[in-house]
Amino acid sequence: MNKKEKFLQSIHDALYQIDQTKVDSAQKLIHNIKKKNKMIYLFGNGASATIADHLATDFTKTNKIKSRTFNNSALMTCYSNDYGYGNLFKECIKSYVNKTDLCIFISSSGESKNVVNASKYCQSNNIKNITLTGFKKNNRLSKTGIVNIYVNSLNYNVLETVHQAILLSIVENLKN
Repeated sequence: MNKKEKFLQSIHDALYQIDQTKVDSAQKLIHNIKKKNKMIYLFGNGASATIADHLATDFTKTNKIKSRTFNNSALMTCYSNDYGYGNLFKECIKSYVNKTDLCIFISSSGESKNVVNASKYCQSNNIKNITLTGFKKNNRLSKTGIVNIYVNSLNYNVLETVHQAILLSIVENLKN
């Protein structure tokens, strides 16, 4: 098998190892947000931030679920300067998110301090949250979500592709 075939096989293998009951649970949470006309907030760093932006657009446009991210550079630099980068997303949640909304946290490692702190804040304040992680099964982020969708891979590109595919499958399933 060449490199391309190995990579594609890795994505296939990771997709088919996912606990589908967790994906179904995440979809139910998202569907309930839609029925109640509430908001979804998505969080991530780097490529996970890009996935968050993509999904916020698709949830809003395709599924008619109000969704947003906090990847605006002015907001990020302001909150990071005032509260520290590790508290960036937690402080955004304090400012914008209602207890009836849903937060989705995407992190390949499940160890990004700003993402973990934000999810812990949700956990301690009864704000529903979904986490998508990889690398180690029992990473810090995986312990903070109502639903954790774990992808069994150590490869960033595999994890990011599978995280996006999972969320896009939910978009597809919730189409009218």
